[in-house]
Amino acid sequence: MTAQRRIRVRRGVARLLAGLLIAAGLVGTGTAAAGAPAAAETGGATVVPVQTTGPADRRFNLVVLGDGYTAAELPLFRADLERHLSTLWSIEPFASYRSYINVWAVEIPSKDSGVDCDPALDAPARDTALDMGFWGGCNPDSVQRLLTVNSAKAGGYADLVPGTRQANRQIVALAHSSTYGGAGGSYATASGGNALSALITPHELGHSLGGLQDEYDYYARGVPGGRYEDEGEPASAHHTLLTEDQLRERHAKWWRWLGEESESGGPIGRYEGGLYSTQGVWRPSRHSMMKTLGYAFDQVEREVMTQAISAKVDLVQGHTPNTAPIGADRTVWVDTLHPVGGELAVSWRLDGRRLRTDGARTIDLRELRDLRELRLTPGRRYELTATVTDPTPFVRDPAVRGSAALTRTVRWTVDPAATTPVDLTRAEFTGHTATGTPVGARSVVYVDTSHPVRRLPVVRWTLDGRPVPNPGNALDLDLGSLRLSPGVHILTARLDGAARELRWMVDASPASGAYQLSEPVRTVRRPGRPVEYVYDGAFDLRLTAQDDQQGVVVSQFRVDGDGWYTYYGWPTDATAPFRLSPSGTVIDDLVYGKLGRSRAVPWDDATPDYGTHTVEHRTVDAAGNISRPRTFLVTLEPPRP
Repeated sequence: MTAQRRIRVRRGVARLLAGLLIAAGLVGTGTAAAGAPAAAETGGATVVPVQTTGPADRRFNLVVLGDGYTAAELPLFRADLERHLSTLWSIEPFASYRSYINVWAVEIPSKDSGVDCDPALDAPARDTALDMGFWGGCNPDSVQRLLTVNSAKAGGYADLVPGTRQANRQIVALAHSSTYGGAGGSYATASGGNALSALITPHELGHSLGGLQDEYDYYARGVPGGRYEDEGEPASAHHTLLTEDQLRERHAKWWRWLGEESESGGPIGRYEGGLYSTQGVWRPSRHSMMKTLGYAFDQVEREVMTQAISAKVDLVQGHTPNTAPIGADRTVWVDTLHPVGGELAVSWRLDGRRLRTDGARTIDLRELRDLRELRLTPGRRYELTATVTDPTPFVRDPAVRGSAALTRTVRWTVDPAATTPVDLTRAEFTGHTATGTPVGARSVVYVDTSHPVRRLPVVRWTLDGRPVPNPGNALDLDLGSLRLSPGVHILTARLDGAARELRWMVDASPASGAYQLSEPVRTVRRPGRPVEYVYDGAFDLRLTAQDDQQGVVVSQFRVDGDGWYTYYGWPTDATAPFRLSPSGTVIDDLVYGKLGRSRAVPWDDATPDYGTHTVEHRTVDAAGNISRPRTFLVTLEPPRP
């Protein structure tokens, strides 16, 4: 049988298997009503709010279910969840849009510990609430790492979280297992305790939430995928048959990002392999998260994920009622969401003429100079609009920027003859960035306020007791623009007329990181240069971190300016150091730790990159602070005879 024929058969088997799994209720289809667990079955489950950024019906809700954890093992589920979330918040765009997301844990005590067919098909079946299992639900024609969940039962347990529904949530099921595995679909799954499992979760969310495709150049591990045979341009946003020149000429796919240094390493361009094929199809970057766990989403994937997250919420959370004309003698307001990574932009127009409002969320029609110049005429009506846009640099496609996910417009009819009744609304805070945990030095901190119709809300910010100017949009304060000195700072917000003051601790000191290496052949120290370690073969790298605040710290490293790679220990043991070697180490038909030019699969170039390499490492703490990279050199010499 030819390689091409094997690929066609393999894809057909994969589609058939997926259909069988869906029919059996083992993976998500988006319909959780049929077969949902009865009330008695869900009686032992407990819904725990892990992160609350707003009402469930106005947020994107990440609902995490645990399976195979007995009642005594639920603390382990909580620890696994914390590690998975800490890694997720270190990855863009989840880091910048964390404030859009509520996280709920549904703790479900299982009768048995573990999940089905773990790690082998002959492993005993376990009695668990979600029927999770490896091998595609114990299917001998599947693959070991395919970890499935009973979608009907998962949907039933997720329904226990008030205010969530399929349109505003994403289910993630964590299995009590240290075996590598996961799956993407309507619901995402991952093993809870594998060394790489915290990186499986964002990869599977790439599938489940963003509709991203695998960039693997194989389907069965250890077997090259052959040539891509499907006709026509792939529907995938991050795969193409076009050349770079054709991408530019046709303004197709990722043409706007071409040539830019990739967030995941190497310039954005055209790299052969993806969609389970080795040849004939190309991806944007050398090794993004959808190809190799440990790297970031590249810019193309990050744009897709930004739109996917934003589409789960409404940028406009509330506004002055607009069902009837309003008078010109009042304030008009919009409440918006507040990304951690940057402020939303708000522009106001009257009959299409832009008003000078400096991005304010509330305007007083009586005080706007533009309106006085226009001299509104009684008997005539005017259209007032407020357009809320996310100016994130993560998005370059105007169609994405202009979509409902990133742009919303509210309209009012203004009647100068209308008179607004006096109201008794008191000035008070109605929402704000959480005050119970430190905020990072680059975060945007926000407050929401009530809306008296006769006066503007005046918010006064202070940092360490000193006033902080914040013109225009006074509700968001971008700490990154203040360039805070290292240490702990106290930020306060006071609303004129309100009784209480809000207070935050600002953590402006990143976690400190350290490295340990196995014994080198020799160590070289030269003035003005980083320390250099010389090896003639494999060596171990261990990264550790310390922080003066609570929370998990994520460590990362990169070689020769390549993409930052999340440190997780070693694929077979999270407590072991990461091994770097001239050609890399093959584990389960994947390659880890080649020093120099990366290598992901056995058929990639294994030629050792002898010579000197620059290694950098850094930390990302729980508040989102990223440390300055620290550098050392490694010189790899050929083995001596």
